[in-house]
Amino acid sequence: MGAGVVKRKSGGGRGSRRRGQSAAMSEINVTPFVDVMLVLLIIFMVAAPMMTVGVPVELPETAATALPQESEDPLSITLTADGRVLLMNNEENQDELVTKLQAIAAERTDDKVFLRADGSIPYEQVVQVMGALNAGGFRNIGLVTEQGGPRLDGTSASTGN
Repeated sequence: MGAGVVKRKSGGGRGSRRRGQSAAMSEINVTPFVDVMLVLLIIFMVAAPMMTVGVPVELPETAATALPQESEDPLSITLTADGRVLLMNNEENQDELVTKLQAIAAERTDDKVFLRADGSIPYEQVVQVMGALNAGGFRNIGLVTEQGGPRLDGTSASTGN
């Protein structure tokens, strides 16, 4: 496998053996290492999509296209159907939401905030949260929706008809 016997051709030099004697040669066998790395790669490729855990929210569908992927995870606020407010998947009191968001945003380079709201929530609640964010200094607010919803002309965005 990895260790073999090699005959030396030259007899001179420091620490050399006599002619005809063989010395053990040790080399690292990388084949098992590569096998293990490939198995780990496959495991992580399969498990990575399952690691994105979020709060289940029925987002409304629109004809809007998806935004390009950012380098850091954007700040996200989620309004659930049962009235909970979550900041980055952690439940927060609505009165303390803006102050906690400002503390988090002070350490980040991107000021974008994504607002996810369940489709069954009254429009007034969504606008109140947006107003509080605006008053707190957050001007770059994106509303998260599902793709494939109806267009204003009555056609479906997914089929184009």
